[in-house]
Amino acid sequence: MDVRTLLENTLPGLGYEFVALELINGGGFRLFIDKPEGITLDDCVLVSNHLTRLFAVENVDYDRLEVSSPGLDRPLTKEADYVRFAGSLAKIKTRMPLEGRKQFRGRLAGLEEGRVRIDVDGTIVEIPFSSIDKARLEPEF
Repeated sequence: MDVRTLLENTLPGLGYEFVALELINGGGFRLFIDKPEGITLDDCVLVSNHLTRLFAVENVDYDRLEVSSPGLDRPLTKEADYVRFAGSLAKIKTRMPLEGRKQFRGRLAGLEEGRVRIDVDGTIVEIPFSSIDKARLEPEF
């Protein structure tokens, strides 16, 4: 079983959402988790301790594990994120140009039939979910 699948199956049982996994230099993992009321240091410690034991049982080879909140500029990684955060400001980067550009900044307007809807300066742009390279919420203060 690969690490991503292991995390997707384990974290909900602990009460956390799997947000993203990054590989870090030297054979480590950086894991981003979330829950509706936000992530505390205690949450990160609890998940880290649990995963350290789980990885030992599952023979996952790694040098370092970092567990973190996704932060205010949370990555948008799943289709459900675009529904959950509708109305929020976001930046989306596509793999290939769409309408002559690869970067879009605007207010999320949900998801329809596999296409992310984003209001860019008053115009709704539809971006196929499969075309998105990276997307993040943009903090508003």
